[in-house]
Amino acid sequence: MRGCWTVAAVTIAACCDSALAGEPIVGSAAPLTVLYCGNLFEATSGKLRGPTTVVVEGRRFKEVLSGPVHAFEKPAGTQEIDLTKATCLPGLIDTHVHLSLQISPTFYTDKFRWNLADYVLRSTVYARRTLMAGFTTVRNVGDWKYETVALRKAVETGAVIGPRILSAGPPIGSTGGRADQTNGYQQDLEGDPGPAVGIINGPEEAWKAVRQHYKEGVDLIKIMPSGGVLDESASGDNPQLTLEEIRALVAAARDYGFAVAAHAHGAEAIRRAVIGGVDSIEHGTYMNDEDIRLMKEHGTWYVPTISAGIFVADKAKVPGYYPPQVAAKAAAIGPLILGTAGRAYKAGVKIAFGTDTAVSPHGDNAHEFELMVQAGIPPAFAIQAATTHAAELLRRSDSLGSVEAGKLADLIAVEGDPLENVSLLRQVGFVMKEGTVYKKDGHAVEFP
Repeated sequence: MRGCWTVAAVTIAACCDSALAGEPIVGSAAPLTVLYCGNLFEATSGKLRGPTTVVVEGRRFKEVLSGPVHAFEKPAGTQEIDLTKATCLPGLIDTHVHLSLQISPTFYTDKFRWNLADYVLRSTVYARRTLMAGFTTVRNVGDWKYETVALRKAVETGAVIGPRILSAGPPIGSTGGRADQTNGYQQDLEGDPGPAVGIINGPEEAWKAVRQHYKEGVDLIKIMPSGGVLDESASGDNPQLTLEEIRALVAAARDYGFAVAAHAHGAEAIRRAVIGGVDSIEHGTYMNDEDIRLMKEHGTWYVPTISAGIFVADKAKVPGYYPPQVAAKAAAIGPLILGTAGRAYKAGVKIAFGTDTAVSPHGDNAHEFELMVQAGIPPAFAIQAATTHAAELLRRSDSLGSVEAGKLADLIAVEGDPLENVSLLRQVGFVMKEGTVYKKDGHAVEFP
């Protein structure tokens, strides 16, 4: 591992001069690219449309034509890509990741030894893995100190290879709650975190916390109205924000044009969050019939993150992997999310794809598709959850989520039919983001 980080550090250092000068490290899109797809997943209908020719001009799709090969005059420099043995799909969207973190048995002590730069450097590796796995857009719903806002900027300028990022910065919660990063510290270290770092007590402080996030350049707001699994507090599901605090957070967020994602395991926290006006419930483990009714009534999205639940339940059995109180919560909460996701789907709750990756390994995001199917969700719907549904949740339906003329040219390909075998999505062989090819024939493209 040390050798890997040495290579990464040398690579970053070698690129610094050009990045600081405003020159992107990655290549740019060809003037015109023509992709010949053996099949195309039409995300709007959830069906395969057969052999298709996709024409990309610059960063966007120009035409989507039925048929494997179309004869038309191609200007000099046109790039032609043969994907006739593959199924093409829109670039995938994961609406719940943490690119600057990776939970491990040393996670709880690393935070006393590592500097912010340690997390930032690793985030560039995790971002690249995520893109190579076929996820061209992610919503980063929680970091330490706005480091994924900086990562977003680095990806946008081409200084770092990774997916398109929407960052929430640090989550907002209450003293001693899931968002309080000093949980588990000794008293002389914990201090009294306040709104400047996302810890609020009362509606007035909610406004200050949101305004600070706006100042730091976030894309959305993440709140934590319930207990959680991986922090060192006692409860995984108790309500930790009042309805008045949630309403204040949502009102402040609306003033600044932000959507609000709510980490909520407990039924009461889910109820308050939905009534309070949040856009999405993340995890939703103990969601009951009343919560489901309210979510449908309010049009609230659900992001199940089944991967995280299964992963923590499995690791809770490994002695020493988590602190004892964390292991107890993981064993109790983790196995329930699969069943909750199935019930929510059957009830007609709006579902968007999310994994909580960082809890599980970066780059294995597509395992969530297998678990969604295991929960009783059809493969086509699961893929739509990571394309059109996710784009709607992110308020980016005009540019993301489907392969259509005018949208950003995000496209991936797998061999075989993912509607017959959704596990194929763990073997993405081709990745294009905004017209630039990052992976071809199963291998990352090397940029000069």
